[in-house]
Amino acid sequence: MRQRATWQKLKTFGSFCLIMLLLPYIVTVFVHGKDFESLGKKEEVYVNVRKPKASSGLSQLESRSDAVETSKTSGFSNIGSDQEVETEIVQVPWEEYFIGIMGKEIPADAEIELLKTQAVLLRTKLYQELESQEQKVLEEDYLTRHEVEQKAGTSEADSFYENMVRAMRDTENQVLFYQDTYALAPFHQSSNGQTRNAQEVLGVDNCPYLAVRDCPLDKEADDEMQISTFEYKDIQSKCQSFLVAVAEEDANKTCQFSDFEIISHDSAGYVQQMRIGETVCTGDQFRDALSLTSSAFSIKDSDGKLKITTMGKGHGLGLSQWTAQKMAEAGKNYEEILQFFFEGTTLTDGGPVKEKLQPSEAPEHGQESSEKLD
Repeated sequence: MRQRATWQKLKTFGSFCLIMLLLPYIVTVFVHGKDFESLGKKEEVYVNVRKPKASSGLSQLESRSDAVETSKTSGFSNIGSDQEVETEIVQVPWEEYFIGIMGKEIPADAEIELLKTQAVLLRTKLYQELESQEQKVLEEDYLTRHEVEQKAGTSEADSFYENMVRAMRDTENQVLFYQDTYALAPFHQSSNGQTRNAQEVLGVDNCPYLAVRDCPLDKEADDEMQISTFEYKDIQSKCQSFLVAVAEEDANKTCQFSDFEIISHDSAGYVQQMRIGETVCTGDQFRDALSLTSSAFSIKDSDGKLKITTMGKGHGLGLSQWTAQKMAEAGKNYEEILQFFFEGTTLTDGGPVKEKLQPSEAPEHGQESSEKLD
């Protein structure tokens, strides 16, 4: 009898302890209802992205191929097709979109500190775009995970992707600011040995942090020097949009070497102005018209054709990826790399802009449903 009473007391005490243990969970379920199911789960953040429609006649890789090449040299992306492409706005997970842009802008063997540097530059650009427009539609082209893995190759695909995810998360919300506003954060593959001054290139004085930086290691970069040869008549055709109007009889004449002259260089050695016949244009105009890798170039006549030798790959403003990679290999972290190329800027939290990237409902039927990151 006494044993039975003791056993009953133990059962009562055990039940009391179990109730006390479960009480917080019971209260949570009662208060939050269905929301309890989502506790501990990270909400997916979607962004609106403008992209070519699948029915536009271009495959994803076709519509992106020129954009990838453009981004490698300039840091800015566009669909490089002469035909008009019908577009649509789709919702893409923010993290996937971010990684997809990084994947086309950076080499697969990039050091983790270079990836972190690139993540800050990209986030600065995208946050600025989101803050400056009402529709919040991003237009930067991006690669899918499969395309990123194709670019990296079989042996490096997983580590490349994982390193980009790590770089994004390790620099979460970090952006570059200059005097309480987003900094201009361009980049290029390699310079001619020096990066350029923004005031000379853009004609603005509000980006003093984009100054000449010595990058001697860039002269050792892959494909640093490129040699191209053009027929004079082809150059006339490619530059037609900015050549000044001349008399019809002169317009029908083919240019010769004496019609070309480099007038001036900027302080980093890039062509600032050049003459084509009666037209004075910028080195960047000439570079864009002929799709040259750089506006740091020299010219000479070669068997009745114009021979152009370029140094560097890209516009030469801001960060040189080649030098940044070498700095990372030497033990510099991303903060040190950013301060070298963007001296005077501040690495800060993205502030209110990240609040505009609110979690949204899952894409509606007909919108893109992209694979999630691991």
